[in-house]
Amino acid sequence: MNQQSQKVAIVTGGGSGLGLATSQKFVNEGIKTIIIGRDPKKLENAKKELGELAFPISFDLSNLAKIPELIDGIKKEFGKIDILVNNAGINMKKNFLEVSDEDFFHVINTNVFSVFAISREVSKVMVEQGNGSIIMISSMAAKYGIPKVIAYTAAKTAIEGMTKAMAVELSPLGIRVNCVAPGFIFTAMSSKALDADPERKNKVLGRTPMGKLGIPADVAEAVYYFATSSSDYVTGTSLAVDGGNSIGF
Repeated sequence: MNQQSQKVAIVTGGGSGLGLATSQKFVNEGIKTIIIGRDPKKLENAKKELGELAFPISFDLSNLAKIPELIDGIKKEFGKIDILVNNAGINMKKNFLEVSDEDFFHVINTNVFSVFAISREVSKVMVEQGNGSIIMISSMAAKYGIPKVIAYTAAKTAIEGMTKAMAVELSPLGIRVNCVAPGFIFTAMSSKALDADPERKNKVLGRTPMGKLGIPADVAEAVYYFATSSSDYVTGTSLAVDGGNSIGF
């Protein structure tokens, strides 16, 4: 594959969970994949797993002022950016009445402000190229009310809105913007949380028509669809990968 035709992707939070599964899919398909994360050890392990097409960058995305410099450096090194997957995010479980202003800001800063800032900077590169695909990662929290995650819910609902607004402005310039909304996916973190709360686990499975949790690869496949020419005429959409959870009763 010649250098020019080989795609270049950025996956934020690419060192673990859904981000790692997405990065794995990308490198398997021959895409140069830049994985951005805060934890150098996690990134190092991911690099070992993913191989030579993975390029780890340790960076804290809540440092908004440094994002333009980060993207400029990537553009200089790789020559282009074809795909951006905004996967990095944090969650916080707390009763609504106990969430402080600082708590709320912390989640919104990482999950909304940084997504906005990196998308803006990458879009500048993509506009120059005349093409690109941006994929947002939303959540079931944007589809219905989930208790004890007010900041996360606000953030992911903002992401769904941003997807539409960005798509309307950027699609005429050759950049597609879409969103994947994972349901309850089996990861080390989620299985631990659900096993510790059998009532919640039964509720999750009870309202999921397919009767099981998804796996990270399910989400990675959906992201890959939006990243490639298979979805050439698709923009501004949100795809639930949730076993029917969002329509389950």
